[in-house]
Amino acid sequence: MKSIEETGRTVDEAVAQALRKLGLTREEVEVEVLEEGSRGLLGILGARPARVRVSAREMAAERARRFLESVIQVLRITAQVSAVLREEALEVEIDGEDVGVLIGRRGSGLEAWQYLTGLVVNKGAEKPVRVLLDVAGYRKRRIASLENLARKTAEKVKARKRSIALEPMPAAERRIIHLALQNDPEVVTASEGREPYRRVVVSLRGSEEKRVRERK
Repeated sequence: MKSIEETGRTVDEAVAQALRKLGLTREEVEVEVLEEGSRGLLGILGARPARVRVSAREMAAERARRFLESVIQVLRITAQVSAVLREEALEVEIDGEDVGVLIGRRGSGLEAWQYLTGLVVNKGAEKPVRVLLDVAGYRKRRIASLENLARKTAEKVKARKRSIALEPMPAAERRIIHLALQNDPEVVTASEGREPYRRVVVSLRGSEEKRVRERK
């Protein structure tokens, strides 16, 4: 971790000088006050400068990379990790050989690694960062597949005039279905059942008929 010691008439002045030398912002560093400083008698006699140690924080993207690279090493997988901190989230991608073990059955492994990465990245952080992890493009393909499923199911509901219940899905995937159909004026969606069998039911908007569920 890059750090420097700096002095100034006050702690704030010493920190400001250190930030200029490091080329970092206050949010990107940790500050340790070594000496508060003293003005002395009449601001002259016995005056001591404030002294601080300013260290660059390990940033979110670097924390994510370090953690996932250690996981890859333990699992003996040949893969590369990239991480980009954007305004809305930290986007992390893993690409390589035999990465299916990280995805797991229906993405269960991917969700678990995303959760653990979030814990590592946000440990001790003042402002938590949302982590979005993808492995070999699985999440992007899955989102596209679920959005397509949502649209096709909505068309079936309209044609058959009755509700359709989709297969059980984790919460993150159910949310994709809900979002894909939220602006459709003819259908509504709702989640029903208990985990891990909770599923999305797509119904005609304003329908008063008894819902007939179908499993796809």
